[in-house]
Amino acid sequence: MNEFSSYSCVLLLVVLGFSAGSCYGFQTFGFDMHHRYSDPVKEILPVNELPVKGSPEYYSAMVHRDKIIKGRRLATANDQTPVTFFGGNETYQLDFLGFLHYANVSVGTPALSFLVALDTGSDLFWLPCDCTSCVKGIRIADNQLLEFNIYSPNTSTTSSKVSCNSAMCKQQNKCSSPQSDCPYQVLYLSNGTSSTGILVEDVLHLTTDDVKTKAIEANITFGCGQIQTGFDGAAPNGLFGLGMDNISVPSILAKKNIASNSFSMCFGNDGVGRITFGDSGSSDQGETPFNLRQSHPTYNVSITQINVGGNAENLDFNAIFDSGTSFTYLNDPAYTLISESFNNLAIEKRHMSNSSDLPFEYCYDLSANQTSFQFPVVNLTMKGGDPFFVTEPIVVVSSRRGNVYCLAVVKSDNVNIIGQNFMTGYRIVFDREKMVLGWKASNCYDIETSNTLPVEPPMAVPPATAVDPEATAGNGQNSDFPGGSPPLSNQSPRMKTLSFALTIAVIPFFALI
Repeated sequence: MNEFSSYSCVLLLVVLGFSAGSCYGFQTFGFDMHHRYSDPVKEILPVNELPVKGSPEYYSAMVHRDKIIKGRRLATANDQTPVTFFGGNETYQLDFLGFLHYANVSVGTPALSFLVALDTGSDLFWLPCDCTSCVKGIRIADNQLLEFNIYSPNTSTTSSKVSCNSAMCKQQNKCSSPQSDCPYQVLYLSNGTSSTGILVEDVLHLTTDDVKTKAIEANITFGCGQIQTGFDGAAPNGLFGLGMDNISVPSILAKKNIASNSFSMCFGNDGVGRITFGDSGSSDQGETPFNLRQSHPTYNVSITQINVGGNAENLDFNAIFDSGTSFTYLNDPAYTLISESFNNLAIEKRHMSNSSDLPFEYCYDLSANQTSFQFPVVNLTMKGGDPFFVTEPIVVVSSRRGNVYCLAVVKSDNVNIIGQNFMTGYRIVFDREKMVLGWKASNCYDIETSNTLPVEPPMAVPPATAVDPEATAGNGQNSDFPGGSPPLSNQSPRMKTLSFALTIAVIPFFALI
């Protein structure tokens, strides 16, 4: 999400072990991402209570979160080894707190593990630290308490505080002297949402992302967040900023020659994903340049054409690729163009509701026993001409009154954001050396040279997935389409078929403490 945007978040606690080591030259580092409903997550956190996954309340909660808080041996610069977090390069999408991708990171000596939200729209990495106001844990089903680790500079032997005379200190005007502790404050778009504290330096535990793993201790600067406000259910155990500013971890790793100045995030259809530092993508990926005209640089790109159902319309507008936003948000004229074009081609009758139970404007009724339907194919063309095929433009919503499917795009009043739903099925490369965004279709499993995952990719498509399994990358069928997945050859280029099973998964309610 944008640094001045809102945040939603998720939780998974994993115990990690660490060992010291060193490395030389560029490396890449990665870690895995999991969906709330993936098997590894289910084994750790219970699943019960409402709202039902796929219900109107389910998707309303996702949009509400957005609005409130708004592989192995991958390609790298100089052919260097990728690096990842010590616990591995998996990341997790946990829907019950906010539908974002999270990762376990370990910091300090002795090492403590933190479950942090991954956010390409902000810069500073901060952790709850000697808190006077922060979330200490959550209560889950059966009133069980999961306590968060809270960082303290006083308990880590490798910690040091950043002084006001450091080049990393951005708020020197608030310092009482050059030797005093450097303060920080990050204010987010949502009223009253902020993180305040001091900057510290400590060890971030990493490892090379190859067969012969080597432990790496990277000295980084991050926020010791003493006061968090407005983060009720949002990034309760820290936030990992991945932006372009020199305070972000990718920038620090590049400056220290630990990893090249590029990283990738893969968003799998099953919620399992990966993030890898030092990954600069591949020669056959799609690419488009970043727009750096803003005073606060973001991963902003230009879209030059919207194609819905084979009908292309030229429309030049900018949008931010933001991993901290669940859905895609567009303002006019882009929103009206994509939604009305989609509506003109939709086969099912448009859902008419007098209530505000659905967060999406364009939804369509499915009959009681209907298990498949066709919907218009949505494609984007980026500046430079490379296509970006959207694999999941829709969601299926279940309710007592019947099932509907919706175009999962929300009308925005200001900034255009390409959210996680449009990035699903892709390995997105944020190349800050070439200043380009790259993308290549991927199931997030095919980037591994060996199967180290706890579960295999699922064979079934869940109800909220708008992707045919055959269209997923990694099956060798898309070599003629660098940069994305084309419509299937046995389907109309105007429409795409979705078959789905009416299975039910539920989301637990959690109490923050």
